[in-house]
Amino acid sequence: MNSLVKVVQGVYHDSVSLMRVSQALSALQGVEVAVVAMATPLNLDLARDLGFEIPPAEPSELLVALRAEDVTAATGELERLLGELSSRSVATESAGFPPRTTRSAARLGEGNLVLVSVPGEHAFGEALDAVEAGLPVMIFSDNVPVEQEVLLKRLAEERGGLVMGPDCGTAVIGGAGLGFANVLRPGPVGVVAASGTGAQQVTSLLDLAGVGVSQVLGVGSRDLSEQVGGVSAMRALRLLDEDPATELIVLISKPPAPEVAGAVREVVDKLRTPVDRGHRAARHLRRRPDLGHGAGPRPLGRPVPDWLSWSRPVAKGSVRGLYSGGTLCTEASLITPGGFVDYGDDVFTRAGRIR
Repeated sequence: MNSLVKVVQGVYHDSVSLMRVSQALSALQGVEVAVVAMATPLNLDLARDLGFEIPPAEPSELLVALRAEDVTAATGELERLLGELSSRSVATESAGFPPRTTRSAARLGEGNLVLVSVPGEHAFGEALDAVEAGLPVMIFSDNVPVEQEVLLKRLAEERGGLVMGPDCGTAVIGGAGLGFANVLRPGPVGVVAASGTGAQQVTSLLDLAGVGVSQVLGVGSRDLSEQVGGVSAMRALRLLDEDPATELIVLISKPPAPEVAGAVREVVDKLRTPVDRGHRAARHLRRRPDLGHGAGPRPLGRPVPDWLSWSRPVAKGSVRGLYSGGTLCTEASLITPGGFVDYGDDVFTRAGRIR
């Protein structure tokens, strides 16, 4: 295997687009590993952990690290993929000089939602611009200090807005999937989720049962904590209650802080739309064999298919689980004894944490 490492100045693409480039390169025959990402401390450490010698680089620069039998061929494909990204960017900018900040983009009045996907230390300013412009914002970024999250959500609440996140990986709004979203049929169920993997699991099970979703509003895994106080969850519940396409609301989270659960319950009791509260995703649905029958005046009344499950008895202490989703990790630890680790936790996605 041959290696190539280079740092490119003057090139920027968002993390999701570059992740797709890395995946496309890694899928090529003869390519062992490919890292194409902005040179943030986290991505530099990731490349070093993969055995690459990394030169000094700034977060505004593009990092390319390849290990392949034919580096020249892999580089050619990389240039083609990056060229396609640049062409799409030029096409969107052809109408005029593109805005350089969230604040200037918001002034154009052409969008109605802001998606922030930058390193966590830079997310606050962009999200604040969106909130001050009166726009709902989805913060895909993780490692955002909780104090900043609280401030953003309180400001948004004063303006009647919604902050989804930080660390909001999944949302479906108006039929458009944001972040790591599945393709789902439209339908009557609105989802408020303080858990991205929980939302994915429940909406996938609903889709399997022939039930679609109206909206999926992720609010970030810390929203129902004592520090944050469920501000976004309660705003999202009210928004779905006003949505004529939503006939049933499902609220998904890991166990919330008791006082926050009480505040959310007070909001739920005042809504016109029935709310199904499930703190442990799939187990909750499996206990409800008619997917919502009896949850309110407009039950779904759908039969449940045979869920895929593993009923094999497990000896105590014999299970070890590695997860990239906190809710599924929590659920597993409640179902069976063993050791479980969620590699999606902020402590593992923070630069310098893993060696």
